[in-house]
Amino acid sequence: MKLSDIKVRNLKAQEKAYKLFDGEGLYIHVTPKGSKLWRMSYRSDGKQKTLSFGKYPQVSLQRAREKRLDAKRLLADGIDPMEHARAEEAESSAKNEHTFEKIALEYLEKSVKDGNAEATMKKKRWYCRMACDEFGKMPIREITAPIVLSAIRKQEDAGNGETAHKLRTFVGQVFRYAVATGKAESDPTFALRGALVSHKKTHMAALVERDDFAALVKAVWNYQGGGPSIRAALKLMVLLYPRPGELRFSTWSEFDLEKAIWTIPAERMKMRREHKKPLSKLAVEILTELKPFTGDAPLAFPSLIARAKPLSENTLNQSLRRMGFDKTEATSHGFRSSASSLLNESNLWNPDAIEAELAHKVRDQIRGAYMRTPFWDERVRMAEWWSEQVQGMAGLSVSGAF
Repeated sequence: MKLSDIKVRNLKAQEKAYKLFDGEGLYIHVTPKGSKLWRMSYRSDGKQKTLSFGKYPQVSLQRAREKRLDAKRLLADGIDPMEHARAEEAESSAKNEHTFEKIALEYLEKSVKDGNAEATMKKKRWYCRMACDEFGKMPIREITAPIVLSAIRKQEDAGNGETAHKLRTFVGQVFRYAVATGKAESDPTFALRGALVSHKKTHMAALVERDDFAALVKAVWNYQGGGPSIRAALKLMVLLYPRPGELRFSTWSEFDLEKAIWTIPAERMKMRREHKKPLSKLAVEILTELKPFTGDAPLAFPSLIARAKPLSENTLNQSLRRMGFDKTEATSHGFRSSASSLLNESNLWNPDAIEAELAHKVRDQIRGAYMRTPFWDERVRMAEWWSEQVQGMAGLSVSGAF
């Protein structure tokens, strides 16, 4: 006899648990404590099994019958309803566990292990926060191209075109990591190619015409502002054209003044590989004259305010402003472009030697392998030639002090 809602509601606890059947395997199990639990008995793969549907009255008689019908449909299709329920539960759990934020943090952790520079990690964390503010709590499999585009459009609408493109790049990196680890099926940012407003990258300001650069060099050598470390740093940026952070964070232990070599450790290089630079006679002289001022500290170019910290890039750029060069004309990073342009225009040096001196990444892997012995003798000669050019631009007949 089938159950009725009134009958189920009036069931009382007994000394022992008991069952009342509704038909087709469905029954209610009443415990000695009075709990009423819906169950269904069925056979699958020749085995007797029991499926749980929940507790009465949270699950009504009608709902229990609907669950029985769903189970019977699965059985008719050759699917074990218990295994199906477990699979659905696992999928739901995975969705909640594999949110964009969690996968993004895993990707950041991997990036650190891969040796990404701290400056790179700082940028990645910034883009991570930006993306997570938009869809960090969403299961990564549910994030679609329109959802990502909506977040990127906010940056475009604010006039941050470069940020919009870099945000898309970061989100794409996270998705490709998720695909590789089996937590996502595809990268929705692939569909966004062509959907973003074209952005022309702004390069660091640099003077690449010889006469213009010569005026800058002369201003640097005549500059009397700041302290000894600022003036020496600016001159060495001209002579050695490193990335600003490579020089600002340098320590005295990196400079071998007798052998005239500066060894920049891998952790401070963009390509995460140790880099040696030849020092011209003028560069050695500038460092020798600086040593009495900062040689008692690990940093060769300490801040004027706190000697345990390096000079800031802003300090170098502000010095250029005081010389009369605005940010559209010269930056501390721009010395690299100036040197690269003028060295290449001279037609005296192998372009690969110039690239090696700049510590640029060589895209051709075979060519890069040959460049691991990076044209050292030619670079030594090039350093002296460049030093002579700089001295001529500065109007020096003798190496100038700061």
